[in-house]
Amino acid sequence: MVTVTDAAADKIRTMLQNQGHPEYGLRMGVVGGGCSGFQYRLAFETGAGDMDQIIENNGVRLFIDPKSCLYLNGVSLDYIDGLMGAGFKIENPNARSTCGCGESFSA
Repeated sequence: MVTVTDAAADKIRTMLQNQGHPEYGLRMGVVGGGCSGFQYRLAFETGAGDMDQIIENNGVRLFIDPKSCLYLNGVSLDYIDGLMGAGFKIENPNARSTCGCGESFSA
């Protein structure tokens, strides 16, 4: 369903370790909003909700709610650290279009 690159997994583990919560996981979600209709949400959480899909990929636990699963199937989560900035990058093959900043999309 969701692929986590080595760079993203390393960054997630480092961030969780630095916060003192290596047992937490990453919630990935899609919510309405942004300039293209939907936007991604990433947040650290202690555990999954009742209806969440739990994905373990590249040593990282992801929690995804059922509605977001519809939009995140086949997604790749990467972490880019370059001269123009650093941050997580989501490659979504289901997106028909994305905004210029890459934080929102239409399906």
